Amino acid sequence: MTIVQALTAFTLAATLLTLTPGLDTALVLRTAAVEGPRRAALAGLGIVLGCLAWGAAAAVGLGALLAASTIAFTVLKWTGAAYLVWMGIGLILKPRNAFDLEAPSAAPASSLAWMRRGLLTNLLNPKVGVFYVSFLPQFLPTGVSPGPFMFGLAAIHAVLGIAWFAALIAATQPLARVLKRAAVVRWLDRLTGGVFLAFGVRLALERR
Repeated sequence: MTIVQALTAFTLAATLLTLTPGLDTALVLRTAAVEGPRRAALAGLGIVLGCLAWGAAAAVGLGALLAASTIAFTVLKWTGAAYLVWMGIGLILKPRNAFDLEAPSAAPASSLAWMRRGLLTNLLNPKVGVFYVSFLPQFLPTGVSPGPFMFGLAAIHAVLGIAWFAALIAATQPLARVLKRAAVVRWLDRLTGGVFLAFGVRLALERR
């Protein structure tokens, strides 16, 4: 896989994953609807900073391990493949019928508190770290330095997140209605599950 191929494949996969509704999307949509676009933008910025923090941690740790140890590479490969396949099968067989935008929450006292809230939403969610550990190594071209390249991938994911959050804030009501449709949620879950499953199988068959 060349660098251009890796970047193209990652961008396509990360775009789909960004569009799939989850906790981050719910937080930004609900904040935009209830608290206004400025606070929603701050919440989105906090979420993106949290993703970059997890991406940096994964890039530094994994970069060192992948460069130094064949055993670590093998263990990571099979663990990541199993995790992605498990998530993919779950999303395909049991997609959600609804996307909850109405989770009750106490409003932070200040605007900047929304950024902190978005940041903590990601930093305190170990699933984000597990996802990066499982997903980023699949897009490493031959001969590149693992750490910097994986952090670059995390940065691409962050940029996609910013664009998605901006679209959510600009079109809060129409998008909220679409994402509440059971058929849309099921379709996105199954499509994302197929992506996870395909990358999990690919990772299992990948040779160093």
